[in-house]
Amino acid sequence: MKQKMVWAACAVFLTVSFSGCSSAPKVKRIEAGEQRDLSGRWSANDVRAIAGKLLDDCLGSPGVNRQIQDWKRSNRNENPTCIVGNFRNSSSEHIDTNILSRSLETAILNSGVLDFVAGGNVRDQIRTERQEQQLNASEKTAAALGNETGAAFMLSGDVKSMIDKAGNKSYRNYFVDAQLTNIETGRIIWQGQAEVAKEIKQPGARF
Repeated sequence: MKQKMVWAACAVFLTVSFSGCSSAPKVKRIEAGEQRDLSGRWSANDVRAIAGKLLDDCLGSPGVNRQIQDWKRSNRNENPTCIVGNFRNSSSEHIDTNILSRSLETAILNSGVLDFVAGGNVRDQIRTERQEQQLNASEKTAAALGNETGAAFMLSGDVKSMIDKAGNKSYRNYFVDAQLTNIETGRIIWQGQAEVAKEIKQPGARF
């Protein structure tokens, strides 16, 4: 009887031990906009802050506003169109700048001041589909060629980072330089920079 009780106790102990060492991750859902910064590296919060600041600075520029108004006077009061070009990653770490580009596209659309036209891979896919329709769709439903809306402006830029470290403390700065260019004239009509600065403290060594 005692031997059975000992084996039963061992079985319970092993079960608890293995369950405590489970490799399954623990997942907790959080709000998408909630501030979370575990490593101090580039994060979704940085993207939102950068995109908002850049668009506010750009659309608040007197030079940009003047060009927008000139365009509207010459084009039946329609909003000028903008395309988001390349944002290069010139930092020391991997950063998916496509996420920043998409955030800027959304901010442009929501501004109500500029309209947005597709570019890059999306534009190439649309053009391929339009060509395919000339061969395979009925004349009534095929999208006509030569009717794209040309962009008046292009927003582009790059991302840089700077790290200063001593002991268990480091400072990490991200800089995003952006510029808005008049596509017809090639003139840069706005240039700005947004920065995110972080102080990171690593836990001290334990002995």
